[in-house]
Amino acid sequence: QVQLVESGGGLVQAGGSLRLSCAASGIIFSRAVMGWYRQAPGKQRELVAAQASGGSTDYADSVKGRFTISRDNAKNTVYLQMNSLKPEDTAVYYCNAKRDIGANYWGRGTQVTVSS
Repeated sequence: QVQLVESGGGLVQAGGSLRLSCAASGIIFSRAVMGWYRQAPGKQRELVAAQASGGSTDYADSVKGRFTISRDNAKNTVYLQMNSLKPEDTAVYYCNAKRDIGANYWGRGTQVTVSS
């Protein structure tokens, strides 16, 4: 079975940094598009960042220049480095894996809270 486990969330003051990790198992990690989504209370889940197996990346406009997605295929892990955090970044962050065959998987999420 596919399992995605996020870690690294927590409470941080505005301007601070956090690094999220997502460990994947039960999936051919190197072939998957990995992404980070977030959902704040009362809002829809939105894409934060994604990275294809070849290395190309996409970011939400709101995080460009502040967040960086990366992956270590040898460790089956994807990361989200978050710098210059803002209160608006407060949300539950979810790891996502998508295969070209159409399969789509989600982690349970990790809470990120940014205080002003």
